[in-house]
Amino acid sequence: MELLKTRTYSKKNQYFISILLIVLTSIACYLSVDMIGFRTVALILLLAVSLNAILFDIFPVMLSALLSALIWNFFFIPPILTLHIGSPEDGLMFLMYFVIALINVVLTNKVRDVERKERDEEEKVKAIQLYNTLFNSLSHELKTPISTIIGAIDTIKDNQTKISENNKNELYTEIEIASNRLNRQVENLLNMSRLEAGFIQLRKDWCDLNELIFTVLRTLKDESMYHIIKFTPNEEIPLAKIDSGLTEQIVYNLIYNALQYTPTNSTIKIKLDYNKDNCFITIFDNGKGFPENEIAFVFDKFYRLNNTAAGGTGLGLSIVKGFVEAMNGEIQLENLSKGGAKFTIQIPCDFSINTELENE
Repeated sequence: MELLKTRTYSKKNQYFISILLIVLTSIACYLSVDMIGFRTVALILLLAVSLNAILFDIFPVMLSALLSALIWNFFFIPPILTLHIGSPEDGLMFLMYFVIALINVVLTNKVRDVERKERDEEEKVKAIQLYNTLFNSLSHELKTPISTIIGAIDTIKDNQTKISENNKNELYTEIEIASNRLNRQVENLLNMSRLEAGFIQLRKDWCDLNELIFTVLRTLKDESMYHIIKFTPNEEIPLAKIDSGLTEQIVYNLIYNALQYTPTNSTIKIKLDYNKDNCFITIFDNGKGFPENEIAFVFDKFYRLNNTAAGGTGLGLSIVKGFVEAMNGEIQLENLSKGGAKFTIQIPCDFSINTELENE
């Protein structure tokens, strides 16, 4: 846990706020000096300097420390309204005040530097771990389809006169599946790169959400041949003004994830709903669900569930969350009581029925 957690202010604001805090504290002390005494004022001003040291960089704090010392001398140490100090004891106290204030500033700044270095080291370790995870995942996820494509092409080239048309078609199918898998991994990497760089620009247009779901299901026709996918169109839902490209990618990744992590012949159900300001896309499966202790991490980059044989780079769900948030939406994951999981996506959007009512 961090000892000092600082906020980010501009240099100009740091000087202004640090000086303002000293001035306001001094005014409050001046109004009550008869009750608390001028020596207690020194402790209160030191507290104000300490607060500045926690919040700001060293130079604004040193300036505020110098200012507080001068104010204490001029307005509080007898004789007041002069920089002259009447007694040696008060002079020594003034010197000690100034030294303690500077030591406080320097030590606080050193603590912040140590914490900053520790955070940087932690971020470096995390970056290396992410790099290793990505490298290990990609070494398998990219190598496998590439090897399949090269092997199939070599087989066709070396046996052009011997291979039958049926065998050729099977090899072409293998090439197509491997190419789609390779393309999917590259798309995920590009999408994650866009999210990290903040290059997601929404392109909203009127969209039939039922047709969007059917488009995704047609795209996943080969991958879903050993699963049962149920989708009953919601005939009541009007056209939605939404970024159909991002929404389609969200639904694709969620269904593909369900296909990867549920057993053969399991059922995946898709449901569409809406209210005045939002559309809701819910995807159910009847697989094993997610371990309760891992639900909080499933949307993290490169995170893959423990003890699963399914491959992948661990980017799919992270991209889903990024796209949903880019559209100011929300995504929720929960396990079902009878087994399986449920993803619920809520995306703000306009509907054609609302537009028609406004025009009327």
